[in-house]
Amino acid sequence: MLQQERHNQILARLNLEGQVRVKDLSKEFDVTEDCIRKDLTILEKANKLKRIHGGATQLRVNLHTINVNDRREIRVTEKKIIAQKAIELIKPGTMVFLGISTVTLEIAKLIYQRNLNVTVVTNMIDIMKIFTQDCATQLIFIGGGLNRARDGFIGSITINQLRKYKFDLSFLGVVGIDVYNGKVTTYDVNDGLTKKEVIHSSKKCYMVAETAKLELDGNYVFADIGDFNGYICEVGLEIEMENRMKGYGLEII
Repeated sequence: MLQQERHNQILARLNLEGQVRVKDLSKEFDVTEDCIRKDLTILEKANKLKRIHGGATQLRVNLHTINVNDRREIRVTEKKIIAQKAIELIKPGTMVFLGISTVTLEIAKLIYQRNLNVTVVTNMIDIMKIFTQDCATQLIFIGGGLNRARDGFIGSITINQLRKYKFDLSFLGVVGIDVYNGKVTTYDVNDGLTKKEVIHSSKKCYMVAETAKLELDGNYVFADIGDFNGYICEVGLEIEMENRMKGYGLEII
């Protein structure tokens, strides 16, 4: 891997998680810890992060300003596992909403690969592009105010269109899940309001997010955990965490 590519992936992970550790990056990129320290020093001098003991922390940058292409490089294996679980919930002939998320993008790929006879509704551009190719899946695309970094449409125009539908099933990505206070967060207010309308317009709505999101928080609370029907993650939760989630009435998959 070239140094620049490694730098891009370090910044993408940092912007998603808020903090990175030298030890973890060394294992992930299969390079020495000294190499990672040099990477972080270079990035700090470029004013792209702040060095701390054992790693680095992000500058004041919100995730919604980071291009979705960068976020795709984070926890790819986990996202594919979540998508494999989610696809099993989708029945032929149903209407499925896929929100703006790199996890839902993986779900969309599986729907296309399996050529499922369903109707997909989405506000994410890259998901829309998948279904412009010949397949059995019907596509409805929801427009509105374009958020280029999020690769999709959010806000009042989008919300007004969503109100006209009743989805059989929806899958939404999230920035953070606070199991202790029962809140679900994102960074962008318009993104949060759009997601809230999707929940309201769905017979069943699932959070699709890696377990790392249980330790993260966004700036805007858009839902209570109990507003969702279930949570799909890549691995089994610890007993305490699972019990707390089930206490909100969620199905854990």
